[in-house]
Amino acid sequence: MTEPDVDKAEQLELVRRGLLQGEEVLAVYDCIGTGTGFVGLTTLRIVMQDKSFVGKRVAITSIPYRHVRSVSVVSNTSIAGKFTSSSSIAIDVGGTVHEADFRGVEKAHKAHDLILWYITR
Repeated sequence: MTEPDVDKAEQLELVRRGLLQGEEVLAVYDCIGTGTGFVGLTTLRIVMQDKSFVGKRVAITSIPYRHVRSVSVVSNTSIAGKFTSSSSIAIDVGGTVHEADFRGVEKAHKAHDLILWYITR
């Protein structure tokens, strides 16, 4: 397998420390805004770092692809039906929606496409 697409080496290391046997990291993208620190994508699941807990606590949440109901590109506007300017995605997991704001449109679309590929298999 090729090296994963990564924004920050320390985030990659956090995801790698929690890998299961046979699981591989595909990408780890740094997020901006309140709450999410990063989104990691592996061959088995989505790994999200949530910094929004009271008392400066941080959670690392794993979402198996089989539990994802949908993944959306979130945008305020669309041009000819394409959400070209969005750098956010929303992941619906059984009625709970996790939103992530990425550092750039390209990373948001890569994350969306990887998640979509795994949930449609």
